[in-house]
Amino acid sequence: QKLCSGGAAAAGGPISFCFQITTLINHKDKPKKSDKTLRAVQQVGQAVKLAVGRFVMVGEAIANENQELKEEMKVACTEAKQAGETIAQLTDVATMDHPESDGQITIFTDKTGVVKAARLLLSSVTKVLVLADRIVIKQIITSRNKVLVTMEQLERVSSFQEFVQIFSQFGNEMVEFAHLTGDRQNDLKDEKKKAKMAAARAILEKCTMMLLTASKTCLRHPDCESARVNKGAVFHRMRLALEQVIEIVTDSRPSGENEPGPVSIYTGIKEFKNKVEGLRENLYLLSKENLRAMLRVVLEHTEDFTDSAYTSHENRERILELSKQGKMELEQLVSAWMYAQSQRKKDVTEDLEVAILKMCQCMTELQRELHSAATSVAADVIKYHSDHLVLKALKICGTEGNIEAVAEHSCKLSEQKEQLIEICHLLRHVSGTEPLEITCLHAEDTFHVTGPQIISAAETLTLHPSSKIAKENLDVFCEAWESQLTDMSLLLREISDVFEGRRGEKRVYLSLPRPGKHNANMKALKPVRLDSEEQMKLGKLGLELHKLTTRVDSEMEKWDDPENEIVRHGQGLSSMPSSFCPPLAKLDTVFSLGLGPLFAHVNLKAKQEITLNMGLNVKMATVFPSPLPRIIE
Repeated sequence: QKLCSGGAAAAGGPISFCFQITTLINHKDKPKKSDKTLRAVQQVGQAVKLAVGRFVMVGEAIANENQELKEEMKVACTEAKQAGETIAQLTDVATMDHPESDGQITIFTDKTGVVKAARLLLSSVTKVLVLADRIVIKQIITSRNKVLVTMEQLERVSSFQEFVQIFSQFGNEMVEFAHLTGDRQNDLKDEKKKAKMAAARAILEKCTMMLLTASKTCLRHPDCESARVNKGAVFHRMRLALEQVIEIVTDSRPSGENEPGPVSIYTGIKEFKNKVEGLRENLYLLSKENLRAMLRVVLEHTEDFTDSAYTSHENRERILELSKQGKMELEQLVSAWMYAQSQRKKDVTEDLEVAILKMCQCMTELQRELHSAATSVAADVIKYHSDHLVLKALKICGTEGNIEAVAEHSCKLSEQKEQLIEICHLLRHVSGTEPLEITCLHAEDTFHVTGPQIISAAETLTLHPSSKIAKENLDVFCEAWESQLTDMSLLLREISDVFEGRRGEKRVYLSLPRPGKHNANMKALKPVRLDSEEQMKLGKLGLELHKLTTRVDSEMEKWDDPENEIVRHGQGLSSMPSSFCPPLAKLDTVFSLGLGPLFAHVNLKAKQEITLNMGLNVKMATVFPSPLPRIIE
């Protein structure tokens, strides 16, 4: 980013930079050249030199910070600088009366020299960009490795004090990793990779809070098996997400995997129709067996709809009818196609054209019916589960220690999980774009993993119904489930928009504040860009406040005496920093995306006054203290 912005700033942008070089090379050789033409040629040459100079300056700075690539980077920068100076010399013609006859080598006397300099410039600039990209990839891998090492330490901690110290380091490392991967995601041109990166970063974002509460619960209840299972699942999912980020960044797959992933019906129908319509251009390009095999794969996938218990009888009958019609239309197409080949036709016949139109129309109707079936079922299921009754029942029964009721509601949640997974599977078939397919797969995986985690968290709370940490842990996992269900509604809306051809703004598939979620009537706010140092400070401050609160709360849970005034005021005071965290911890993401409410200084001042009053209450209580336990040793 620094390299592109450094060079482009002088040249007027990367497109302008390329345009200027192309203009120099492709200029027309005219016998007479006006002063205006000479000045323009010189200005272009000087602009190229200035842009290359800034580009080289940034490249050399990067080289000095990365010793292992310093020599390669400096060689490439030197070549780029020489090429820029050569172009400037060859275009220095504005002060010459007769550029062709003054004896000096210029762009008018040596056009080949300009071409060579331009090629050298483009080659060296490409080298610098490739080396810079290698440095960025190495930074992300190094950051990932640091996170993995700290995660291993977090898994082995045995005391709250040690956990708070290591988690503080972990938070800083995750902030750094989030910034690096966020920049990389913005730089990706492949929408499919961008969607995968967004999904992996969303997992890491949500799992960071899950890791905090799951680890606290395990420390408070070290002999609880369900707490250990809950914690282990969080660590496992975070490692998978970290690995996925590295696969995207390095463009590699583990163990030489070459599987492109499951094929959706949308993709299958699109490819099939392209092949059928391609017969208009070439009657001999593919075989009838190939075409039949493609249709067979599409119709096999429709069984996911016809076999689903959630597909209505009308949709099922219509899908089966269109599948049968598709087979018949293909046979008629093959018959007309084979006849045209037997007649040595070069162009499509009238009968074949009609068969092609009927085949494509049948596939379009099948696609529309599948879309209708998937979206209608998904809308009904999402609406039915939007009240989160099962989650509420699990929380209530857990705090009551009702093992039988928790087991019963856990079974209901498992059924709900399977239902939502199947809905995600059906939506993926009709998603319409590869990024949306990936988002459906991410939602499917989230429900598959989060369901058992909620159950294990509920079991822990049932065994320890008075544990505030266990209750907080269950709340966090339930919030993740609710958040994913909300994302499903947005996903369903975008799938419908794509199908109907009214694709709106691109979504960001992260659990960040969205327009309308907070202060729905607020006017749209312009994005505010903070520099990286300010973003890092604000992110760290939010995390530090939350960690300090966590330690105080974990110790104060031991003292739940409602008659103790100091403890009561102290608990209220300790809860205040967390109220500062939302505006601080998410300031980076909210500001950079221009989403969510902006917190002014008056908001923080109001919080400050409340905190001050609570502190005074604690002070007054200590003047005439009641018996006070040792809160923190």
